[in-house]
Amino acid sequence: MTVQSETTEGIILTEDASSKVRALLEQEGRDDLRLRVAVQPGGCSGLRYQLYFDERELDGDIVTDFGGVEVVTDRMSSPYLVGATIDFVDTIEKQGFTIDNPNATGSCACGDSFN
Repeated sequence: MTVQSETTEGIILTEDASSKVRALLEQEGRDDLRLRVAVQPGGCSGLRYQLYFDERELDGDIVTDFGGVEVVTDRMSSPYLVGATIDFVDTIEKQGFTIDNPNATGSCACGDSFN
């Protein structure tokens, strides 16, 4: 895993994740979208990650550019994501974005939520 040195309040976006996001944005054909990373209540462990494309600019958003990919985090989610690494894996066993978060003390069996 190769890690880019820029961070969004502690979030790290790997080169693989950045490349995948860039490819998805090109498929959408829109240059006004950013990758929003948020933490919301929910899931069996209490908190759930949300990754989605968003064109909105909310008050207090933290935005950082990772080689042409803008990552945005709202001010409420930011403390939960300090030091978290977002990667993209594409193996025979699994494909998708992963989040390695040192702040998570536990997660559910399905891996979709944390506490």
